[in-house]
Amino acid sequence: MTSRELFLPVAAQPSVESLVDMAKTGEELGYERAWLPETWGRDAVTVLTSIARETDDIGIGTSIAPVYSRSPALLGQTAATLQEVSDGRFRLGLGPSGPIVVENWHGVDYGNPLKRTRETVDIVTQVLSGETVEYDGENFDLSGFRLRCAAPDPAPAVDVAGMGPKAVELAGRFADGWHALMFTRDGVQQRHSDLERGAEMAEKDEVPRTTMSLTCAALEDRERARDIVRQHTAFYLGSMGTFYRDSLARQGHEETAHAVYDAWQDGNHGEAVAEISDDLLDSLAVAGTPEEAREQLNAWERIDAVDAVSVSFPREATLEEIEATTEALAP
Repeated sequence: MTSRELFLPVAAQPSVESLVDMAKTGEELGYERAWLPETWGRDAVTVLTSIARETDDIGIGTSIAPVYSRSPALLGQTAATLQEVSDGRFRLGLGPSGPIVVENWHGVDYGNPLKRTRETVDIVTQVLSGETVEYDGENFDLSGFRLRCAAPDPAPAVDVAGMGPKAVELAGRFADGWHALMFTRDGVQQRHSDLERGAEMAEKDEVPRTTMSLTCAALEDRERARDIVRQHTAFYLGSMGTFYRDSLARQGHEETAHAVYDAWQDGNHGEAVAEISDDLLDSLAVAGTPEEAREQLNAWERIDAVDAVSVSFPREATLEEIEATTEALAP
């Protein structure tokens, strides 16, 4: 059965307590996990610790913690600690992010993201085992590190985000799960073959789980719901580097992907938003009245390749719209 989860917003968050309240509401409504990305604003670790202390059953996770902003050993320590404070409810989501974030915000060179991600997963896994870490890689050379506390039992799962074929294959080969973002229903099924190939290369008994993050707006004002999701989609295609554009192009929408990007870069944001057709919007996201949105979300949950859907929110959504969508799409 497909898990229905909640992707807490980085926008529209007046306080840490408001994010805690969203997670508590998600728990009351039956969502199985609350994910929190780490981009700008509040760090994910402090917020997830607060959520863990004020909830009982809902899982928590990072989606996504960048592999450039913390060392692999620290990521392992962090995962162990969050697993402890949540009584075993934590799942670590990792990803390379992109050069706009890594270089401009953190001042770190964005070199060979696949290799850095793979090495980070390797080291984190060793840290979580409780054994002494000995690692000789291209990016990291570690010797002698060991947790000075009990290793988590069970160790938290480690997921990897990816959009391209090699990134998804890496998730299948080295991680416990894959985080997918901005895929069409056909696109996520096509990319799942890369996840399967990675699992086969590692001789795994099962294919790692797929968590599909979906931008959702379920509002009585149908046009408002579709407008804010369309705007959110254009923003990511137009301003957040090449990965989203390239991914959409690989899924058969190359002309639209480049048209949105070019218009946005030229400052024609309205034109960029208008390039996203209703059909494309419906294949990428969940947007409409509560009834329409529930039907669209159910369609995603019927895809065999998807193990969990994460209800995410457009960046322009107000707190009231986030609350309405959360309630309308509750399990």
